[in-house]
Amino acid sequence: MQNSANPSGIINAQYCVPYNVELAIVRKVMTLADKLTVTDVNGKIVFNLKASLMTFHDHRVLLDSAGNPVLTLRRKVMSAHDRWQVFQGESMELKDLVFSVKRSSMFQLKTKLDVFLANNTNEEVCDFKVKGSWFERSCVVYAGESLSIVAQMHKKNTVQSIAFGKDNFMVTVFPNIDYAFIVALILILDEINQVKNQA
Repeated sequence: MQNSANPSGIINAQYCVPYNVELAIVRKVMTLADKLTVTDVNGKIVFNLKASLMTFHDHRVLLDSAGNPVLTLRRKVMSAHDRWQVFQGESMELKDLVFSVKRSSMFQLKTKLDVFLANNTNEEVCDFKVKGSWFERSCVVYAGESLSIVAQMHKKNTVQSIAFGKDNFMVTVFPNIDYAFIVALILILDEINQVKNQA
């Protein structure tokens, strides 16, 4: 959890390193259920996303490379602003809430998400903001309302991605920023976009 000595260790300090982290998010799109894998630049798996077909858009579990649950991502049903809550491990209890995400406004051409850490209960000012165009597979994560960038995502087109029905995008996480947290944000952005496209 977050502490004042290390404000960026939102999920776990082990996911904070003093250098840029480059991650590839690969979705196999020609399967019954989307399979999403997060790897480092050498192709080594860092995270996997597990979805239950029964609750496909309602909750997902982010696993580490050993298959241990890191986070549970849950969409709040009947929320006007596409609100998601993220919990430690496989819990869905409020005491284990790490952060929540909601769209900044109901109607928007480009996606803007406000991110509130669990201790920010009044939600007057967001702790992080995500802005981007999912169609272009580009987004930027900012610290709060500032212009201070903590992570960026961009599309990566490769011959393999076209041939094998894979959707690849790269994420650069800046030094000392919790990369599990950033991955969770991008997965929520992806989910919100998929639901919007199906509407």
